[in-house]
Amino acid sequence: MPNKNKINRRSFLSTSAAIGVFTVAGCAEGAEDEDDESDEADEEQDRTDFEIEEVADDLSNPWAIAFLPNESEILITEREGNLSLLDRDDGTLELIDETPEVYAEGQGGLLDVALHPNFPDECWVYLTYSVTNDDGESATELGRGRLDTEEQTLQDFEELYVAEPYIEGDGHFGSRIIFDDDQTLYMTTGDRQLKDFGEDHVSQDTSNGVGATLRFMPDGTIPDDNPFVDEPDVHDAIFSYGHRNSQGMTIHPESGEIWQSEHGEEAGDEINIIEAGGNYGWPIAHYGCEYDTDIPVGDLPDERDDTVNPVYYWECGSGGFPPGGMTFYDGEAFPDWQGDLFVGNLPGEYIGRFTVDDRDVAETTPLLEDQEWRIRDVEVAPDTGHLYIVIDEESAPLVRLVPA
Repeated sequence: MPNKNKINRRSFLSTSAAIGVFTVAGCAEGAEDEDDESDEADEEQDRTDFEIEEVADDLSNPWAIAFLPNESEILITEREGNLSLLDRDDGTLELIDETPEVYAEGQGGLLDVALHPNFPDECWVYLTYSVTNDDGESATELGRGRLDTEEQTLQDFEELYVAEPYIEGDGHFGSRIIFDDDQTLYMTTGDRQLKDFGEDHVSQDTSNGVGATLRFMPDGTIPDDNPFVDEPDVHDAIFSYGHRNSQGMTIHPESGEIWQSEHGEEAGDEINIIEAGGNYGWPIAHYGCEYDTDIPVGDLPDERDDTVNPVYYWECGSGGFPPGGMTFYDGEAFPDWQGDLFVGNLPGEYIGRFTVDDRDVAETTPLLEDQEWRIRDVEVAPDTGHLYIVIDEESAPLVRLVPA
């Protein structure tokens, strides 16, 4: 019999907040009261009221969610290895059986989840997770299984890809996955925290699948139009490389471009638009420094013509923005958020909100900065437009933002 773990729905949190567009006002001596009143009126007009509703509680380091189409259910991963089916209407949580064994140490474990674009006609569920070999070294793996919601099982599970080489350590597994409109799958892999900052770094070595964005067909095979398939010394799955640890990835709803959020070293965090065959510079070009120093890592990206510059970044000394998951808002619940980019901040414990005009990105007032939550992921419910928040804690709630 399948193992079932039910969590009763908790009462809604009574927390509410008002978020306005971030403005910077210069201090002018002798400013008129009328100007102050006008500024306050403009700020009030721009505000969007929301309430925080608790959907589930007591999750163990949740990492990702995926909405089942035309259903009230969500798939949710917990890093220790649980995949569960959550009813977002009544809060019940059903544990899914026959999931893969994972290496749940450090930053590793059961990580991202995505559905086949034709789900439920193609009932495949895709997972990324960390695994080990006989020598105790670890790697990021991609696999899939057929979801049976009646039996709460993941059947016919198969390994599709392992991002070799296996490396000693338990950090920087990357691990976001998305499908584009052509039903090709993109997967990020981290650099595994290797510190040899130079041309020979694993992220600059295109003979392997580490520190990269990888691209596959839904069955795990390599698309014929991948940028390096005709180059014998380059790994066929690579779509872009030179990444440190990209843990957010989403598709722009209008342009179809792939956007990523990437962790830097000491600051150096980035928001990137991914180009086929692009080298994103780590660690030969970077805006950050070595940890606890002001020593630059590599050249400044804008001083090189062989790497792709980020569209937004946090330079050394700025404090950085260690990013989690990200999404563009395209729902109807919050019209003032249309087209904005939301990115989870992990150590900063808030959601970054960014306005986007083509490739011009500007950060505005953050969300939830008073909640002290490590924001692992943010997703928009396709039916309601509510913003769902995945919180990375040992005993975490899953919450959503709804109009007040």
